[in-house]
Amino acid sequence: MISPSSLSRREFARFILAGSALSLAALDELNAGVYQKITALNQKYLDDEAPDGPYWDGIRALYDFEDGFIMMNNGTLGPMPKTVFNALTKYFSVQVSNPFDSYNHLPAIRESVRTKLAGFINASPDEVALTSNTTEGLNFVINGLDLEEGDEVLTSNFEHPGHLGPWTLKEKRAGIKLKKVDLPITPKSVDEIVGAFAAAITPKTRVIALGHTVFITGLISPLKELSQLAHDKGLLIMADSAHGIGMLDLDMKALGIDFFASSPYKWLGAPTGIGLLYVRKEACDKVLPTVVSSGWESVSTAAKLDPSGQRADAMLFALDEALNFNNRIGKSRIERRIKGLSARLKQELAKIPGVKVHTPTDPYLSAGLTAFSATGIDLGRLVDYLREKYNLVVRTTGSREAGTFGVRVSTPIYISTKEVDMVVEGVRTLVGHKA
Repeated sequence: MISPSSLSRREFARFILAGSALSLAALDELNAGVYQKITALNQKYLDDEAPDGPYWDGIRALYDFEDGFIMMNNGTLGPMPKTVFNALTKYFSVQVSNPFDSYNHLPAIRESVRTKLAGFINASPDEVALTSNTTEGLNFVINGLDLEEGDEVLTSNFEHPGHLGPWTLKEKRAGIKLKKVDLPITPKSVDEIVGAFAAAITPKTRVIALGHTVFITGLISPLKELSQLAHDKGLLIMADSAHGIGMLDLDMKALGIDFFASSPYKWLGAPTGIGLLYVRKEACDKVLPTVVSSGWESVSTAAKLDPSGQRADAMLFALDEALNFNNRIGKSRIERRIKGLSARLKQELAKIPGVKVHTPTDPYLSAGLTAFSATGIDLGRLVDYLREKYNLVVRTTGSREAGTFGVRVSTPIYISTKEVDMVVEGVRTLVGHKA
């Protein structure tokens, strides 16, 4: 009998799908055509850094949007490219046609996906856990850290509830102390951020835990510099980077972060239900798993934090395709595209009287999320207007009390400057009506 472990990934796929209702040939044909298009675009426009044009028009065509629909809120949830959806639906159909393969063969993909995901963020496979989402990954680390009563954890005033909530629970259970570091709404420099955290450290501080891709303002926290600060002081550092993967060209070794959680279904194009948790090798023994099953004591890598029990392995095949899709385009090219679009948006918004851009203009401190407010107009009405006028989706976020309430716009690779200008035109229209 053939052993699945002895087969290549392609041979393995053919093995598990042979004789079932799922046709590998059909999946091959669907996805190969997409990748051939990307390859052709790369060859033709290798050095093309134009903000728009046939290269990015071609990439946009690889998504199945409704006619006229413009998604500029993948900071909440992004679309799947056609290849990812093809893989997801095809491998879910295995359970329909042959459930035996769903539990006996499909899970074998896990380690190859872990390896590919690790390569995508410049980490070791031993440092990658496969979770469901960012919140789950953060909970696993926070619950697993052995902190004592009186130990301090530094957070910021811009934390997402999915990050702050687990720490609040830890505070109640273990008697730790959460200490908030107040950052300005729009920091002007790296030193301004690092200095604020440095000033807050005391002999009782054990962990710095903060948002990397700040959902309220679009700030990209300087993790490399903050990690250096933390390690110089003998502290651990954790980042909530829900938006990071697929938006930024991530390099875990360069960042030096201990714990990093992200959601591939926002910017990378994966389906909901699959998440990344990075645990630096040197910090892995600091965390105990939260959910365990048989054999957990023998696992010493980040995989010990994988959720236990039966999982939807079709998600792993879809994540594999999302990584393929992004790798074909190129991580650095994706980041440049995203930052180029957001720079245009910030520049044009800043020209409108009464508009305040909350996101830093420094490309080191910002990326694909842009937040802004406007005096004298209803920001909720602006969100509705953009949907009614252009079929364009954005959202409000932040707090009126904290002065951060505003509209948040995502600038992913599949939009163009045309859509960016639609947002600007909508703001100008409502501000003009106010006047």
